[in-house]
Amino acid sequence: MTVPMEDAVAMLRPRDSLGIPLGPGQPPGFLHALGARDDWEELTVFGALLGDLYEVFTRKGVRYLSGFFGPAERFLLDSGASVEFIPADFRRFIPVAERLRPRVVATVAAPPDADGNMSLSLHAGATIGEMRRAAADPDRILIVETNPNCPRTFGMPPEHPHAVHVDDVDVLVESDRPVLVLEDGEPSEVDRAIAGHARTFISDGCTLQTGIGGIPSTVVGLLASEAGGDYGIHSEMFTTGLMQLHRAGKVSNLRKGVFPGVSITTFAAGTAELYRWLDGNEAVRFLPVDVVNSPHTIASNHNVVTINGALAVDLWGQAAADAIHGRQYSGIGGHEDFVAVSGYQLEDRSLLCLPSVATVRGEPISRIDVTLPPGATVTTPRHQLDVVITEFGIAELRGRTERERGRALAAIAHPDFRARLEEAAEQLG
Repeated sequence: MTVPMEDAVAMLRPRDSLGIPLGPGQPPGFLHALGARDDWEELTVFGALLGDLYEVFTRKGVRYLSGFFGPAERFLLDSGASVEFIPADFRRFIPVAERLRPRVVATVAAPPDADGNMSLSLHAGATIGEMRRAAADPDRILIVETNPNCPRTFGMPPEHPHAVHVDDVDVLVESDRPVLVLEDGEPSEVDRAIAGHARTFISDGCTLQTGIGGIPSTVVGLLASEAGGDYGIHSEMFTTGLMQLHRAGKVSNLRKGVFPGVSITTFAAGTAELYRWLDGNEAVRFLPVDVVNSPHTIASNHNVVTINGALAVDLWGQAAADAIHGRQYSGIGGHEDFVAVSGYQLEDRSLLCLPSVATVRGEPISRIDVTLPPGATVTTPRHQLDVVITEFGIAELRGRTERERGRALAAIAHPDFRARLEEAAEQLG
């Protein structure tokens, strides 16, 4: 049933619950339209990584529970909105959504094809199961916002169709809002130096995963421009950089252990060019996060190399990648799943990349320190780290003692902090 947007908005009760996917799967027109109402008494919304600033979250009586913070969450929280973080990795969003069991579930999709199937476009993620359960339950509502700007993408049918049929939807609404765009910035000299170190771990035919940010984008840009290739892609997030690697003819996906012949992801975010390239492109397949981020599935691939970032690392090898100085900065996502993969097989490598210093209140601080800063949380524990890279070099941690790990990390810290850290490293263990 296709209805005007205001009619869909009116279906929510003043006391209600709403579930939305992470970032690219969110229905922007519907969420913006919710902001026109001010009669909320207790509306609880579960989601992650908001793609825009939605007025509804500033309304009295609205509580937003987020599994992953982005700029919008941080801004809303600083502005006094009721925003709280749920500590859970991306795979665990599934049982969190099942426990919360929102009465209304809303998602965005591409318009129906000739058979009535609507591609879920840029997001497979963790909400597929709850979406289908809401559609099948007469006491719950599934709202799908169709948008012609959403690329039509594919899953792996029949088990993972990555689409919903119009007959399975309670309410259809239409919008033509622009899709969230993430532009890649120009890489810095530090980014280039780190990427150069990371490049030494990447061999022809390996399976790649890249996280969000400038450093992973710089690494894949380097791979696209240099000799070598025959790579496979198995990555939680599909980026503009991975598209460029495809376009450069460097991706074959032929040596992968699982899902050979296609690149695998659970969501995509990047430039408008990326979305045009993904539209109708069967070389990339979108699968639910419990499939993509399963450690067993990741490790079943050939020569896995994962490239991720962190906010800080201590000399013990603990990584803080989502919260620091008492502030929730991002989320756990698939960080631990992909960093941990190097512990299963000797040939798999996990690269944790970060600049050696950060600036806090105008002062440089070392991102590698004796302990994590006050208010930081451990995203990935010490026993799962393999390789840490800064612009000053490479610290290989796997199989080393505590003291050896401390020495290796101190050696790649910024020279202004190195002597203090080298002295502290000698006391470890």
